[in-house]
Amino acid sequence: MKKILLFVSVALVSFSMEAQINTPAASPSSTLKQTVGLTDVTIEYSRPSMRGRTIFGDLVPYNKIWRTGANKNTTIDFSTDVTIDGQELKAGSYAVFATPGESSWDIVFYSDTNNWGTPQNWDDSKVAAKSTAEVYSIPDNIETFTITIDDLKNDGATLGIMWEKTYVGVKFEVPTDAAVMQNIAKVLDGPSGDDYYAAAVYYSSTGKDINKAKEWMDKAMAMTKEPAFWQLRQQSLILAKAGDKKAAIATAKKSLAAAEAAGNADYVKMNKDSLKEWGAM
Repeated sequence: MKKILLFVSVALVSFSMEAQINTPAASPSSTLKQTVGLTDVTIEYSRPSMRGRTIFGDLVPYNKIWRTGANKNTTIDFSTDVTIDGQELKAGSYAVFATPGESSWDIVFYSDTNNWGTPQNWDDSKVAAKSTAEVYSIPDNIETFTITIDDLKNDGATLGIMWEKTYVGVKFEVPTDAAVMQNIAKVLDGPSGDDYYAAAVYYSSTGKDINKAKEWMDKAMAMTKEPAFWQLRQQSLILAKAGDKKAAIATAKKSLAAAEAAGNADYVKMNKDSLKEWGAM
């Protein structure tokens, strides 16, 4: 009897010790964070690997709803409203489900994010947006399931999904321009020199009214006691775009001198290149 009790005690201790051993997850979790324009995008998902298996059409059947990863459903969070295929998706978190096909996938953004895998009872009223994405073939296998945010622009990006030799991408748009314009209008009710400067640079870089950009930059410089070389650099570019080459050259020379004094080789080169372009060197 004592021997049996001793054996049981040893077995329980062994089990307890084994239960505390950490081992790698078969499909490790991953978090992807990316700012697109002024919108923060966060994706949380699990990443299974091929491990010699055939994925699409086998492990992941065609024409059947899939959790887009492993374990708990994949989620995506947008800090602002976004647009997908003309559909407005409100700021917040969504589960990302996919129905893979041989030539295209249906991608669904689902308002209920608390599912282990796919929902037991699918509810069409919870489909916040839906998109169809073309399948692109990749030359080499992507061993581990991967979600990316590609083709970054101020006003949008592409949600990419890759595994095996398959890539699909869903484009989404973010309201960057509207947010900046609203912010400009709000701030310029009582702007500082920095506010005028930021507004001027944005107008110039996005091809908006260059004369308005010049007006704001003039105000910014008038309100700045000692403009820095990078500020003078932007002012020279705006002057050149506005057609005032003489003033652009004079300002670029000031920026060049300040950049040389600061030991900033990048701005020295950029100013020299512009001066050469404008026939001043």
